[in-house]
Amino acid sequence: MNGFIEKHMPGKTHGVFLLVMLAMMCMFSSAAMARTGDEIDKYADITLQRFYKEVNGGKEIAQEAKALLIMSDVTKAGFMIGGTYGQGALRVHGKTTGYYNLIAGSYGFTIGAEQMDIILAFMTQKALDEFIKIDGWEIGVTGNVAFIDVGGGKRLDTTSLKDPVVAFVFNPAGLMVDASLKGAKFTKLNK
Repeated sequence: MNGFIEKHMPGKTHGVFLLVMLAMMCMFSSAAMARTGDEIDKYADITLQRFYKEVNGGKEIAQEAKALLIMSDVTKAGFMIGGTYGQGALRVHGKTTGYYNLIAGSYGFTIGAEQMDIILAFMTQKALDEFIKIDGWEIGVTGNVAFIDVGGGKRLDTTSLKDPVVAFVFNPAGLMVDASLKGAKFTKLNK
């Protein structure tokens, strides 16, 4: 890693790089401890209401899905090396059955931070059972996810959804079209 820093960030930028990485580790570790189950549920309620408001057909998706994993205020941040962290509630028929965290790492040209909300809709019982059974369920490895974009007032037709797991990703501006969560790993929390 030191050779990488010397080559790509010569001079005094070592200290800046290390401070940013330390700040990111503190941010993610404090976020991991910050929310109780009740707080996660409260934020999940807010995210779900936003989903209903922004996705035309969102209530129908929620009713048809076997379960929803609602991840609120997921933080993606980095400086060359990045990370993503968030906590959420798994709801089966509207009731929370467990709490999960999301952790993902990335490398490359990454500078800055952003917040997003994520809803994974498990459309089949098999997909839900696999998610619950696998500790460390990972997008693109242990489970495939179809990202849905239905902005601009278009209505989502639940009969056309053929994928076992579909995802909706929101940032403060609305539904995100090109969100990438490949490699994001979900692990059950003890709350």
